[in-house]
Amino acid sequence: MDTASATALRRHRRRERRLKRAAKAVRHAVTSYVSPLGWMTLGAAAACLLAFLPLGWTELLAFAIVAGTMMLAAVVLSLGNTRFNAAISLSNRRVTAGDTVTVLVDIDNRGRTPTATARGDLPIGDAHERFTIPMLGPGQAKQTEVTFRAVSRAVLPIGPLRIRKGDPFGLIRHEKELAERLTVFIHPATVRLNTLNAGVPRDLEGQPSGQIVDDDLGFYGLREYEPGDDVRNVHWLSSAKTGTLMIRQYEATRRTDTSATISVNPDDYASSEEFELAVSIHASIGVQCLLQDRPLYCHAGASHARPRNAMAFLDAASGIGPDRDDNPNLAQETLSHAPDASFYYFTVGSMKDLDQIKRMTLALPRSANCVVLQADSGANRGIRRFANFTLATVGELDDLPPIMGVLA
Repeated sequence: MDTASATALRRHRRRERRLKRAAKAVRHAVTSYVSPLGWMTLGAAAACLLAFLPLGWTELLAFAIVAGTMMLAAVVLSLGNTRFNAAISLSNRRVTAGDTVTVLVDIDNRGRTPTATARGDLPIGDAHERFTIPMLGPGQAKQTEVTFRAVSRAVLPIGPLRIRKGDPFGLIRHEKELAERLTVFIHPATVRLNTLNAGVPRDLEGQPSGQIVDDDLGFYGLREYEPGDDVRNVHWLSSAKTGTLMIRQYEATRRTDTSATISVNPDDYASSEEFELAVSIHASIGVQCLLQDRPLYCHAGASHARPRNAMAFLDAASGIGPDRDDNPNLAQETLSHAPDASFYYFTVGSMKDLDQIKRMTLALPRSANCVVLQADSGANRGIRRFANFTLATVGELDDLPPIMGVLA
């Protein structure tokens, strides 16, 4: 593309943006005070009045007068001072499904003239809580309490609060936003796990690795000197006793870097309840890792993160949703972001075939441990061990602590 064409394209795009902004401004000016119903009423009144002139039908004149009177009354009823100040606050911004949340709406009049009565509209997710705001004198305030139950796991936006002033007919409206938008994180249900030591020999959290090296933290024993050994590792007291140079040996220590992956493909689950069970399993594992100060990599669909604490992890788990585009080979996505983990947890649904699970785990490094947790609502809990992974069936969330206890 030459310079002239590029310049013309930029000018064309600037004109398009200006036209869009102008159209938006006109649309806002047209609909900000007069509702679509109000414009329809005005249009019908004007049409009847124009039709009355050549036809002379009194019915048309009567309709035009009634519609015009309604619009005039709507304008009068919508007048009034609505210079409110408002703020919203929450009893708790982080709750678990089933908990109750209280939203406090504080509205006050800091002006010198009384305010008119108005309607408050508070969006809570997709729902709307509407309440009446009474007339407030100068310096007066009113607090409204809105309570709702956190039915299911979600990242729930609350607000912003809208103040509406209009007429009973819905012809004229005056609306403005007050206060900011807040977010409530409804965490998945979790269970406390005593340990996540399943299959890990020893690491910095206290489990032996079984690997003997010449330099580390944990002393293991002594061996005879071999050419090339570092003389700094010579244990001189034992060498003096035996008459032979003796070298210290140590037990290798390592951190348990854990990767937790959940399948978010709805085809892997028999029901939405089973999907929620899987999210709770995934969340319980992740929380316990972070409580044990284990580095955690968590994966859910296109989301890959390394949370710093349990609260941040649960906030992210609140927003896990189904995605049919999720890669069925969970190990492939996991290894691209956490190739060096020493422990891999995969949470899948009951519709995930065993052969798929076996093929999935083949890509994992042999030095790592792998546990696949299969959510199967109503099934009996069970554990099956395979060559390179362990498969645990979880019928309900309370099955998870005894399963992890057995694996430990």
